[in-house]
Amino acid sequence: MGLVIQARGLGKQYRIGRREAYGSLRDSIARVLAAPANPFKWRAEADARGDGRTIWALQDASFDVAEGEILGIIGRNGSGKSTLLKILSRITEPTTGSVDIAGRVGSLLEVGTGFHPELTGRENVIVNGAILGMKRREIDRKFDEIVAFAGVEPFIDTPVKHYSSGMQMRLAFAVAAHLQPNILLVDEVLAVGDAEFQRRCLSKMQDVSHEGRTVILVSHQMNQIRRLCGTAMWLDAGRIQFIGGVSDAVRRYEHAAAANGEVLGGGRHFTRWELADGGHTVTSPDRPCTIRTHLRLDEPVVGGHYGVALLNDRDAVVAGWAFEPVGFEAGRHVLEMTIPQLPLQPGLYRLLFGLFNGGNNLTGGILVENWTANPPLTLDVQPLAHAQDAWAGVLNVPATFAARAEATEPALALSN
Repeated sequence: MGLVIQARGLGKQYRIGRREAYGSLRDSIARVLAAPANPFKWRAEADARGDGRTIWALQDASFDVAEGEILGIIGRNGSGKSTLLKILSRITEPTTGSVDIAGRVGSLLEVGTGFHPELTGRENVIVNGAILGMKRREIDRKFDEIVAFAGVEPFIDTPVKHYSSGMQMRLAFAVAAHLQPNILLVDEVLAVGDAEFQRRCLSKMQDVSHEGRTVILVSHQMNQIRRLCGTAMWLDAGRIQFIGGVSDAVRRYEHAAAANGEVLGGGRHFTRWELADGGHTVTSPDRPCTIRTHLRLDEPVVGGHYGVALLNDRDAVVAGWAFEPVGFEAGRHVLEMTIPQLPLQPGLYRLLFGLFNGGNNLTGGILVENWTANPPLTLDVQPLAHAQDAWAGVLNVPATFAARAEATEPALALSN
């Protein structure tokens, strides 16, 4: 496969600083009269006071993307992800460096990207196709498929200014994915849609890749990146920190985020948690997993309840455990819960810990503390179930398959 994107030394610099405050017409005239030879002297003086400061949103970014590749871009807010996509989609020019792109680019960088609010959905589909260089008959051939995917049939002849943000996003993604760009750029906007539409979008991006087209996806949902991408780029402070295998990239990013204090600390009584063998990442789903919690109590707990819940990225409870009665003296304690196996799909999971004194929430127990554990539990494992996210489910369990010819019963012998 050939290269469709070759970037060398890309950088983007922006000017920051305070703006000149709005003033009255009298103030503007006074400034001109004060400097008749140079009516814009006040602007130069403002720049000299520091209003002309600059910041590099992206620096020295060099990378290649192959045809048919799905590249995930990860990083915290302000790391340069969206700036890079804007350069690749030719919305903005780089300050330094160059990028060679082979083929036409479809981009979905924000809700309603490329839509004119006064035009109808139908007219916007046609205009977007024309911008991509498609002939009218090509657009017409894809039109019904686009509308069906977006689910906006009743409103296709309504101006898009009357669409909800979700409707605009669905139609924009359908246009970007179906009008056959060689390269599809998708920013975090998929977070606007509901869970079912997100699954359809992810499945469509996989289909686009299988057709030999390239997808570049920016997302904060690491389970999406793990599931969809073969390669990931980690950006931080405008620079590429790592680019390579998706598991390695996500692991480095999450470990750096935890080390930099980007996660919340413990609660008042639940101070921290970790796995018994260290860290917060499970790499073998078929081995026992011991979750260790550190507890600090001001008063003893008698006849209490200790609960643990595991939630996925959609806040659905994947599993829950309850232990009672439990009792602890005042002071520091280490609580350990061992699960024989944790056969879950790769991704981030939230752990919730709860402690009641003198019963549980149904028997009159008094809540000591509920704590949402940080950092989250990471399942860094290979997906073993269905390749399409919509059908993979929650469990990550391998299966074997065999086929054989069914034995036929011997024919009955007939005699006269």
